[in-house]
Amino acid sequence: MSVFGAQDYRDHEQVAFVSEPESGLKAIIAIHNTRRGPALGGCRFWKYPNEDAAIADALRLSRGMTYKSALARLPLGGGKCVVLGSAAEVKTEALLRALGRALERLGGHYVTAEDIGVKPSDLRIVREETAHVAGLPETSGDPSPVTALGVFYGLRAAVRHRLGLDSLEGLTVAVQGLGAVGRSLADQIAAAGGKLIVADIREDAVQKAVQELGAEAVHVDAIYDTLAEVFAPCALGAILNDETIPRLQSSVIAGSANNQLAEGRHGIVLRQQKMLYAPDYAINAGGIINIAHEDRAAGTYDKAGALEVVGRIDDTLAEIFTRADATDTPTSVIADAMAEERLYED
Repeated sequence: MSVFGAQDYRDHEQVAFVSEPESGLKAIIAIHNTRRGPALGGCRFWKYPNEDAAIADALRLSRGMTYKSALARLPLGGGKCVVLGSAAEVKTEALLRALGRALERLGGHYVTAEDIGVKPSDLRIVREETAHVAGLPETSGDPSPVTALGVFYGLRAAVRHRLGLDSLEGLTVAVQGLGAVGRSLADQIAAAGGKLIVADIREDAVQKAVQELGAEAVHVDAIYDTLAEVFAPCALGAILNDETIPRLQSSVIAGSANNQLAEGRHGIVLRQQKMLYAPDYAINAGGIINIAHEDRAAGTYDKAGALEVVGRIDDTLAEIFTRADATDTPTSVIADAMAEERLYED
């Protein structure tokens, strides 16, 4: 597939194909835009069905990171690294070191961080080969709790706008995915008095939520059909599509997953169905905000400053929702427009 002709190519500044036969490393690093600062985005290990799928994922995710940072007014651009192969099958110290050397060759235009298949201990190994690593335990650490906090704020903002409620007390939220962010979000929803319906491919994670939070468990496919005021997608992307949207019975969609819309037109469909969609890169910006408040050179981290900016996710979403209603425009389109405005503001 030609990168320039790819459906998800949007004037990306650079796409690097990285390979080292000795370690088995095969990766794609996409840098979308560095106008506001170096491109920052996590590195994920994934067993893609083919190379085209990996390219598409890197292109979409890197652009999402540009918009995420711009919308939050962070001094960062957008990038993403995808390593071809599941972490369980291909990840070794030699491969991680090779990845670090590849990042070093990019000269700081891209800074990597944690994502699917990458642990803090992995980042430490990568850090031995390059300084262009963020989110280490000794600085800002695991971004998942802060990401979840931002999603919780955004979910409340969506409930307030769509349902006119200032509390989640008694509301049912269907949480799809109980990874680090999804489980933390579920904890906060339960603490706020919300009722939980949960689904995950890992049965042990589901049972823990049932036992500890009083959640109702459903099959991973049945989560789309549940009666819940809020649907919170916290797993992988492209889950809002032609097959799933007609099944949803929620009036609010607010979750942490990246690239939730399978195609841009699905934002239009959601508005037509009167479902309020909290754009993914607006609501899940807590993690990148957290990392943006570390000083990698000094090895310090401003937690208070990070949490203050995370609190503004509520205001950002409120503005998106208000603009969308005023112009009868999908929230996804409004979010893109606001991100572009902030990307090029002085």
